[in-house]
Amino acid sequence: MLDLRRLRLLHELHHRGTIAAVADALQFTPSAVSQQLAVLEKETGVPLTQKDGRGVRLTDAGLILAEQAANLLDQAQRAEAELAAATHEPSGRGRIAAFQSVALHIATPAIAQLAQTAPKLRTELIDAEPEEALPALALGDLDLVLADEWAGQPLPRLAGVDRHDLHVEPLLLVLPKDHPAAHARGRKTKVPLAALADAAWVGAPPGGGWESMILRTCRDLGGFEPQIRHRTNDAIVACGLVAAGQAVTLLPELTDPGRHPGVTTRRVADGDVHRTLLAATRTADAQRPSTRALLDAVRAAGHARGWS
Repeated sequence: MLDLRRLRLLHELHHRGTIAAVADALQFTPSAVSQQLAVLEKETGVPLTQKDGRGVRLTDAGLILAEQAANLLDQAQRAEAELAAATHEPSGRGRIAAFQSVALHIATPAIAQLAQTAPKLRTELIDAEPEEALPALALGDLDLVLADEWAGQPLPRLAGVDRHDLHVEPLLLVLPKDHPAAHARGRKTKVPLAALADAAWVGAPPGGGWESMILRTCRDLGGFEPQIRHRTNDAIVACGLVAAGQAVTLLPELTDPGRHPGVTTRRVADGDVHRTLLAATRTADAQRPSTRALLDAVRAAGHARGWS
């Protein structure tokens, strides 16, 4: 039996023209797209692509299958919608992908609620960053993704994926408790970034959203290039470095950095620094009871934290 996800890749290649374009649209690597197309060729037993200069083009068999794939994908979506409309009780499998802080504070209480309100729905939590989770959602490997979007760094809008904004939260400067910048006159609630121009910073490994946010914020609002000396994806480790007097950083409010011993938090005095927390689901699943239950539980967990 042919895999619909691989048929979708062939369909996308037919319409976009290059493997690179397919990879970019679905947030895959080109090699991953090529590997999946090779598997599809083995499943069909006929060549579906052939080299064309530096790229590839569909063979006659590939063109026929790509046209049929469009029909199959459309039929699958309509069948799912009809089944969802006929089923009123959430059941089956609900896969939620979330990164650390939102997994702890939103996904976990949502899953606990669903165990009571939707006992026939088996919920599963997968630890994943938005960059990998959203493409997996688009291909049907997940059912709901909890993601964050840093100000000035918009997430890609994937075809067939619906976005549901949940909350806009401020980012906080996290400083050692005895840091002079936190105790200067008039700085009980806010600190200008320029006061931290000579400080060592802790951020994410290169290329991550957290690191990009620190760089952009310090450059645009503070007028300086931050010295990112330490790198980690763990907010607790970052707070540990701050408490030890070895760094400063910016962290979202949801990570609750102020509860860590030895640190204090302040707002940025130079402007608004925030991120948007959001959920994402597949468009085809909008009427599916399990998807609606997942989304309702996530929203309820947010409301319990005071989100509007």
